[in-house]
Amino acid sequence: MSTNDMRRVPLGSSGIEVSALGLGCYGMSHVYGHRDEAESIEAIRAALDHGIDLIDTADFYGRGHNETLVGTALQGRRERAVLCSKFGYTRDAEGRNEIRGDAAYVREACEASLKRLGVDVIDLYYMHRLDLRVPVEETVGAMADLVRAGKVRFLGLSEISSNTLQRAAAVHPIAAVQSEYSLWSRDPEERLLGTCEELGVTFVGYAVLGRGFLTGKVRSLDDLPPDDGRRKSPRFYPENFQRNIELVHALERMSQRLACTPAQLALAWVMSRPRALPLFGAERREFLAENAGAVNVRLSTEDLAEIDAAMPPGAASGARYDADMMSRVEQD
Repeated sequence: MSTNDMRRVPLGSSGIEVSALGLGCYGMSHVYGHRDEAESIEAIRAALDHGIDLIDTADFYGRGHNETLVGTALQGRRERAVLCSKFGYTRDAEGRNEIRGDAAYVREACEASLKRLGVDVIDLYYMHRLDLRVPVEETVGAMADLVRAGKVRFLGLSEISSNTLQRAAAVHPIAAVQSEYSLWSRDPEERLLGTCEELGVTFVGYAVLGRGFLTGKVRSLDDLPPDDGRRKSPRFYPENFQRNIELVHALERMSQRLACTPAQLALAWVMSRPRALPLFGAERREFLAENAGAVNVRLSTEDLAEIDAAMPPGAASGARYDADMMSRVEQD
């Protein structure tokens, strides 16, 4: 696929367009076992060659390593990318993760991200998680100051409720909201997707391939390295794994009929939702062409009804995060 073949969609009300799907770089520095930094850099560059210009990172991924990695990959290619990063996660004095959204930290985090990325401006800057101790108006107000200072172009929020989105949008336009969304994580359909549509906000779904599960390439827990963080995810627990693999089998049968891969079908399903844009992870170039090809999969009304029947909301066994991580996610 060439850059000319990639569909493009508006990014909220920002006035710019981005590729209809984006590359999430989380797994290049975090969680999924062995990593190959050189291959990851080439994967990011290959994404640009496929017309995928929405490149997503965060200061939390690899404790800054991922931003440095992405910055290296974009050297000489910065103008081809819509660069997205996030702030909010930090560590307390005991080394535990905590969330900060106070104005001083917003400024501090942005400066550190700009330095690691090696850029003068971040195109889309997200609040990674809501700091419950700080009014969202203060956090977004500080983010808006970054826009006025020319350090950030557009603002985003991650894992927030519809009410928080409405409050934030009253302070400054929000271009995008990011949350987990896939065939087995459909909570945003309850309210958040509708609020995004009302406010003209792009909804960016992450983990759209179910952390690799929905690709059909994970057939048993033995396929995961011993240090793979997915082993700690409830949906990968042995008591849930077998029930969830049956959902994948249904996805495989549908993808065979539609002459696409399960990953392409899962991505195309997200793209079929109003204002929704999927992020996928690809630590190796071999997966990029496959995932980019999802833009050519068009789902009919009958196809969507069949998918809903096979994988309705709530079909997955197990929560999407453990209890600690779920406590950091704001829900409607």
